[in-house]
Amino acid sequence: MKIAIVQYDIAWNNVEENIRRVERLINNVEADLFVLPEMWATGFDVHPTPELAAASRQAEMWMKQTAAERNAAVCGTLITDVEGVYRNRAFFYTPSGLQSVYDKRHLFSPGGENKAYAAGEQRVVTEYKGVRILLQICYDLRFPVFSRNRADYDLMINMANWPASRQSVWDVLSRARAIENQCYVAAVNRVGDDTSCHYTGGSALIDARGQVLDEIKNQSGIIVAQLDFEQQNTFRKRFPVLNDADDFNLA
Repeated sequence: MKIAIVQYDIAWNNVEENIRRVERLINNVEADLFVLPEMWATGFDVHPTPELAAASRQAEMWMKQTAAERNAAVCGTLITDVEGVYRNRAFFYTPSGLQSVYDKRHLFSPGGENKAYAAGEQRVVTEYKGVRILLQICYDLRFPVFSRNRADYDLMINMANWPASRQSVWDVLSRARAIENQCYVAAVNRVGDDTSCHYTGGSALIDARGQVLDEIKNQSGIIVAQLDFEQQNTFRKRFPVLNDADDFNLA
């Protein structure tokens, strides 16, 4: 699978401009899967409104259309209004249409996200082109139990708005999740500024050994890489850490 990680400066609550920015970055890029940051169409807004949710539906339709036109999956999170309840929801669109949604489980209480949005309840693994993909959003990265590989996924995607003040934490935890779960991690962040934070990116593709295969520092850009899951499976068989993991059920 060829993956494209898209990092850019998100224009605050300007869906049309953010669509244009993404289109410029992915223009002429060939990939099987395009991954966008958290709340890619608006920025991380903890004061959702019906207007923002309606504008985000325009961004969702763009994801659906782009997936069909590019014959590739498109994944990213948006502000979503579900029967009057706001959720930070990841959409995974394939060329044939919507495949999976994941509502952020761990809401960022220090920033007030838990007061504005409802938390998700389900851990979501989706499959695309024979690859099993765990969907995660930003703050989820701090909670390894929730993301523990139960031999049920090959790639973890984390879509974030992770500020520069905690950049070193992002770097360390992204590598840790790859090592402990023996999987590729696509860690997708943003750059620029919103109303409360500064962001320096650090989007990265990390392999099961914790090696950073490619990353983007403080600039807009795109990582395109071919993932070798045969090689990953060989590593898992030679060093079968997952076989020794504790057995548990997550309520």
